[in-house]
Amino acid sequence: MSIVAVGINHKTAPVAVREKISFNPDQLSHALQEMLTAVQCKEAAILSTCNRTELYLVQDDNVEATQARVVNWLEQYHSVPSSSITPSLYWHTDKQAVNHMMRVACGLDSLVLGEPQILGQMKQAYSQAKAAGSMALIMDRLFQRTFGVAKQVRTETEIGESAVSVAFAAVNLAKHIFASLSKARVLLVGAGETIELVAKHLYDNNVGSITVANRTISRAEAMAEQIGADVITLAQIPDHLARADIVISSTGSTLPIIGKGMVETALLQRKHQPIFMVDLAVPRDIEEQVTELEDVFLYTVDDLQSIIAQNLENRRKAAVQAEGIVVEQSDVFMSWLRGLNTQDAVLSYRQQCMSERDVLIERALSQLGNSKNPEAVVAELATKLTNKLMHAPTRALQSAAQGGELDKLIYLRDIFDLDKSDN
Repeated sequence: MSIVAVGINHKTAPVAVREKISFNPDQLSHALQEMLTAVQCKEAAILSTCNRTELYLVQDDNVEATQARVVNWLEQYHSVPSSSITPSLYWHTDKQAVNHMMRVACGLDSLVLGEPQILGQMKQAYSQAKAAGSMALIMDRLFQRTFGVAKQVRTETEIGESAVSVAFAAVNLAKHIFASLSKARVLLVGAGETIELVAKHLYDNNVGSITVANRTISRAEAMAEQIGADVITLAQIPDHLARADIVISSTGSTLPIIGKGMVETALLQRKHQPIFMVDLAVPRDIEEQVTELEDVFLYTVDDLQSIIAQNLENRRKAAVQAEGIVVEQSDVFMSWLRGLNTQDAVLSYRQQCMSERDVLIERALSQLGNSKNPEAVVAELATKLTNKLMHAPTRALQSAAQGGELDKLIYLRDIFDLDKSDN
């Protein structure tokens, strides 16, 4: 029995290849059922995100046979030639597969080191496999152990503590300056991808209110609708700047949008209550001279990049500690798995011995019922039971000796304790 993890991710293939074998969530249950049959595995789960698609299997066949069936199934299920995906696939078995799953859940294999979203996606993959009935004891235990490891890494390391994107860094900086964002009023200038990410982080942190200023109102309205924000034009910024505690700007303008004079006027209206400003644009949206004003905390994208660089280094250091936790917990799981196999073997051997015993006892009782000499019956029972129990070990010893398998012979002698001293 083996655990296999096979997949494709952002490291091995571009999005044009990854999207060829991604799985639609609505079809995942059917895909899991189909995979159980086509790949001939005992248990299965599928993790499919924008950056990776991975199949987790428990199977009895050799790895080569499993690989061939997996590739053939992916080819048929997604209607893509195997030649377009095979070079990008990676394979892990047993401990390496366990280690890989745990690293993925901890964000150690992510595009952004330590990102937390992948754990939620793995939990969804677990729930979908449970609902589809494609998961049993081993895979269930593996996922539960994996979730425990991810929680341990988050608790015992700082891998997720530091901001590593300018959007997240900007919001994180605001959280350090303001005791609470729940009453903060925010003005976002622009409606591009960066500002969208900033808006999402602010919304997730329950910021008091958000106003979005953009050249194209319709573009801003589409984003604002998702976070309950107000929308204004760029020309209306001077009328709204005094109400903003936080200003974050990222547009494609070639000239500054917010000048020193505009900020001075806003500060007078605010009675010099400070404004926190972040300019994520290149070229700048906020005039450099704004830094000369008191009661203004202005950060540029370069300021944030230095923070991000330090935070990335902090995450890399935390990742070393996290890798140690993963290796340790992989060993723990594999020890449990070996114990499970041992228990199965012991149980099977014990049942076999008990079955032989029951047959011989039934025969002995029958003989006693026919008034056969009790001592002769007991002697026969003991002899036949001994012979039955000795048969398999004797055959194994003889086979090893006749085949010149010295290592196996020594191993068998050790198992049966044949070299013990009576002294």
